[in-house]
Amino acid sequence: MAGFTPAFRLALLGLGLALASPVQAQVETREGIALQNQILDLRRELDALRRGGGAVAPAPSAPARGSAASGDLVQQLLGRVQELEEENRRLRGRADVADNNDRQMRAEIEKLRGDLDFRLQALERGAGRPAAPRPPQPGPAAQTPPAPAPSSAPRTAEKAITDGQAALARREFAAAEAAAREAIRARPGARAQDAHFLLGDALMGKRDFQNAALAYDEAYSRNRQGARAPEAMIGLANAFQGFGARREACETLDNLRSNHPNLSGPLAERAADSRRRAQCR
Repeated sequence: MAGFTPAFRLALLGLGLALASPVQAQVETREGIALQNQILDLRRELDALRRGGGAVAPAPSAPARGSAASGDLVQQLLGRVQELEEENRRLRGRADVADNNDRQMRAEIEKLRGDLDFRLQALERGAGRPAAPRPPQPGPAAQTPPAPAPSSAPRTAEKAITDGQAALARREFAAAEAAAREAIRARPGARAQDAHFLLGDALMGKRDFQNAALAYDEAYSRNRQGARAPEAMIGLANAFQGFGARREACETLDNLRSNHPNLSGPLAERAADSRRRAQCR
């Protein structure tokens, strides 16, 4: 590198560091391909400068002229580096947004899949029930009136929630989930928040954390100022932690602290434990 100014050497060093950054990662977008092409152009220019610098030194009769040319090259290269860094930040931002949208879409698909599975199972139970054998028919003199058919009325929402909570206590999470969804379909009115809580707890037991987060969020939305609102926020934070969304978990717990500063008792202990596990500041 003989003949080049210290500033020019620093510029080349900074450019080398920029080229070693995650911009070199394999990307498939048009912007990423264009960025790689620019990097290849810069590499060719650097190779040409290295070969020229190693072979020819600037003439001693025109030091100012050579310094000015080197300074222009430094400014051009630094400008190109800044453009590449800005493009890299923009691509990272777009990738983060796409990843978040993809995660939300997967959660919605899992929720729809769960609803569909439950409905199919209900249809199969209804269609696959074997018919009772026909009893022998007595003669005309011994005919008796037919026995009344057993009642097949569905459970009320209140009964479904009660049965689901009992199943949850027995750690029968699939039965608790089925009862919760049945209660939600029955439009439980004032017990809607309890039904969504039951669904969230059942899904947490099944380690279906993304759908559990949706259930807790719905329970919180049903009554943001109610007595169970802090419990819903704690459940939501724990569900976030379940699928690795620690930042969202800490933001939820921060909102809990802001909205309910006087939380005490078991709920305060649960909130503190959740903060420790999420390593919130």
